[in-house]
Amino acid sequence: MKRKILLFAPVLLTSLACEPNHVDPEPEVIAPASYSFERNGATTVFYDGQSERLAMGGEFGSALKDDSKSATDLAELYANQDANGNDVDPFTNPLLNASTKSLRSKTAASYLYFSSNASESAQIKADFDGWIQAQADDVFPNFSTLAAVGTAGQIADGSSVRYVNSSGLEYDQAIIKGLIGAVMTDQMLNNYLDPGVLDAGNNTVDNDNGVLYTDKNYTTMEHKWDEGYGYLFGGALDGANPLSSLGSDDSFLNKYLGKVSSDSDFSSIAQDTYDALKLGRAAIVAGNYTVRDEQADLVRDLVSTVIGIRSVYYLEAGATALDGGDMGGAFHDLSEGFGFIYSLQFTHNPNTDAPYFSRNEVTDMLDDLMNASGNGFWDVSTADLRTISADIASRFDFTVIQVTN
Repeated sequence: MKRKILLFAPVLLTSLACEPNHVDPEPEVIAPASYSFERNGATTVFYDGQSERLAMGGEFGSALKDDSKSATDLAELYANQDANGNDVDPFTNPLLNASTKSLRSKTAASYLYFSSNASESAQIKADFDGWIQAQADDVFPNFSTLAAVGTAGQIADGSSVRYVNSSGLEYDQAIIKGLIGAVMTDQMLNNYLDPGVLDAGNNTVDNDNGVLYTDKNYTTMEHKWDEGYGYLFGGALDGANPLSSLGSDDSFLNKYLGKVSSDSDFSSIAQDTYDALKLGRAAIVAGNYTVRDEQADLVRDLVSTVIGIRSVYYLEAGATALDGGDMGGAFHDLSEGFGFIYSLQFTHNPNTDAPYFSRNEVTDMLDDLMNASGNGFWDVSTADLRTISADIASRFDFTVIQVTN
């Protein structure tokens, strides 16, 4: 799957001199060489809130592997407050403790999918709360126990040790990979790149007239787009030119966009995504909302495809490891696959303005993956894993062979 993006988006100018009621064409848009935009000599790009959440996610991910942590410790890292809503200092970084941001507040919180679906948003938050509690209650006390059918504990994976529940699932992998969908993907695709957010209130008129956000150097629409950008590239040292460090800037979308783009079948996906984000932002500056929305849809397709590819990748890798008798390696792959499959419900198909897989479909796939009628990963059928893999690929513009070759 190799896509091309036009960095120059001209508008066809047809002479309408004899048409008294003609509409002025939208201005042409030329993307800059980098994601760098200025007004009066100062940057207009700002996504500190996204960078903070990515950093919070890094500390949270480390804590999920630390058996000295309690369920309360983990929950406070996730919510950046205690169970009663009081301020806490759960992070080692004092800047994060001073922040009002959190991961939990942005879990399943997009405008498009959840502004009128509070019930499902609450269910999704409850999923993460439950996994966090189970990591502390079921897995941490058994860090020194050898895992077996029906028993949580440790299992070897080459030179690494994995810590699984009684069904073989690593909760830490399910949580972090699930947050890639529930926070990063959902906020980027279904909130900040959505016209319902970009065009809310007076945003369009203000953007056209150069009306800036209070005490800031950007318009509200510019800032919303930048916030979407920040969920992918907010951890990069050089945010204007983030592809040079792609894959190493965080453990979320950035990491897996890097992994997918390292596959020759998908080698253009990172550049295409970056180029679309640049062009869309330039379109906002130019006031060309047709080009903006075209680029938003392209980003939605590309980022969703990353989630689909990694879901298939881990299912296939897990099946191969099971075929070879490598239970630890298989459990690790399938745990990552669990999180990516969970994330499919937050993808965005531009043709339908809906996820590539509904929550009910995701739940059914996870039931099959977890072998709900058996012993979890311990005796899951590799044929079932490959069936799920093929079903996922069939919704996207790639094949299982492209992912595995």
